[in-house]
Amino acid sequence: MKIYDYHGKKNICGDKIREARIKRRMTQAELAAKAQIEGLALERDSISRIEIGTRFVSDFELVVFSKILGVSLDRLTGRG
Repeated sequence: MKIYDYHGKKNICGDKIREARIKRRMTQAELAAKAQIEGLALERDSISRIEIGTRFVSDFELVVFSKILGVSLDRLTGRG
C-alpha cells in the first residue's frame, strides 16, 4: 500500500490530537493505554509519531481518538 504525504506529513490530525490530549492533561502513554482498551494496538511511541505527523492514521483509529478525547471527527481533521 502506498501512503502519501500531505504537506510533508502522513496525517492531518496529529496536531489536533496533541492539542486535545494536552487540553485533557493526558500523557501520550495514557492515551495509548486508553486506545488499547478500545481495541487499538498502539504504544506511546505510536502516539508520538502520529502527533508529529510521521505515522499514518486510519479511519478506525481516528474514530477511537475522537471518542477518547471527546472531540468530533471534524475537529480532528481541522474542519470544525
